[in-house]
Parts: sequence; C-alpha cells; structure tokens
Amino acid sequence: MRALDIAATGMGAQQMRVETISNNLANMSTTAYNPRRAEFADLHYQQVRQPGAVNAADGSILPTGVQLGLGVRAAAVSMEVTEGAMRQTGGELDIAIEGAGYLEIELPSGISAYTRDGGLKRTGDGLIVTSEGYPIIPEITIPEDASAITINADGEVVAGFDDQTDTEVLGQLTLASFVNEKGLEAIGGNLFRETAASGPPNIGDADTDGRGRFRQGFLEESGVDAVREITDLIEAQRGYEMNAKVITAADQMLGATVQIR
Repeated sequence: MRALDIAATGMGAQQMRVETISNNLANMSTTAYNPRRAEFADLHYQQVRQPGAVNAADGSILPTGVQLGLGVRAAAVSMEVTEGAMRQTGGELDIAIEGAGYLEIELPSGISAYTRDGGLKRTGDGLIVTSEGYPIIPEITIPEDASAITINADGEVVAGFDDQTDTEVLGQLTLASFVNEKGLEAIGGNLFRETAASGPPNIGDADTDGRGRFRQGFLEESGVDAVREITDLIEAQRGYEMNAKVITAADQMLGATVQIR
C-alpha cells in the first residue's frame, strides 16, 4: 500500500519544517539573523495512464489520465533576505547596515567570510575585530590614546584625541554585495561564505552601487517574526498529525485485508 510510504514522506517533510522553525525561534535574539524557510516539491508520479494517450476502445484522447503521486521531498531551506529593525545601543563600535551589504572579515585560515553583525570590538592592540575575534577587512587599528571613535554613514572611521583638536582618519569600512544572497553558505557565528550560487563579492564603499549605509550606535535585530513562526509551527504540527492518521488508516485497511476469510 503506497499510502504508507507517501504519508511517511509527508511526516518527514513536516519534521524538517518544524526543525527549521525551531532554529528560527532559537535565533530570535541573534543580531542580524535572517529567518529560514523550508521549501518542498512533490516526488515522481507513477503514470498509470498518461494524459493525451489514445483510448484503445474508441480512439479518443484521454483528457487527464491517471497519475499517482509518490509523496513529497525537501527542495531547499532558503534564507529570507530581510532587514531587521534597528536597536540603539550607543556603542562606539556598534554599527548597523541600512540596506544591502556585508562586512568582510578574515578567518584564521586566511579565507574571507561575510557578516551583517556589526557588534565590533577592539583587541588589546587596538585592532577592530568581530565578537569572535576575527579582524575586519580592511584592517583598522585604533590608537591607544584615542578618546572617541566616530563612524560616519560612508564607513569612514575617525578618531578624536583629548590633547588635540584635530581628528585622525583611521580607515574606511567597506561593504560586500552579492548577486544572489540566498546562495551564501552559512557557517555559524553570524558568518557566511561565498559559493558558486552566490557569485563573487562586489566590494566597495557604502552607499554606492546599491550598497547600504552605516549607522553608528545601532545594531540590526533578528528578522524573526515570532507570531508567524508560531503560526507556522501549529500548521506543521497539524500536517504531521494528519500524515500520521493516514498511516493509521492504511494500517487498519491492511489489517482488514489480512483478516478476510
């Protein structure tokens, strides 16, 4: 009885959907987190009678045919490219990206990764790094005697000093944009890597070629909508229960069959 296998694929699909929703809810407070959505596609069809085939009885064309579906499969778990709300923190090195773009950082392996988490920190040597300690690209070092740091909308980092009226430009933050942001590979820690699907990064100054702008003293909140996630969770739970009932019904039908005398 194919209903057993078909319902099992439905239960597996709803289980994956619940796992995706649970990950979204777990990251509802993660800085600049983009929610994920599970996407599904139907499986192959058994063509008992193909549409458009010739009816052997009178030679007419069958308008529909008989096609028996074999269930559902996972097609993708895609990232929703949405911009979260801005939360004011007042931190000198907290920057939110208004619009498109990612900060480029350097991993210990020397490979570049990309993030929208603008909660930057400084090391004991004054190097600006992420919360995980990865330096941003291009590297910017804050002098030990700097009393104030200003980051303007274009990404220019300026230091002020108590013993002088003139300020010093320390460097320029840049942004990386991608043709297909959904094709980026998430590697954890609010980091992404480029792939063949995302295309190579287009790196340049903020507010140019469609890139966003920086906003100092703010952080981008998670894009997770808790109400929507709970609604989707209830829907997935009901879908799982209904597929389980199909298995129960199919099992009872098989039981009735073997009990026929």
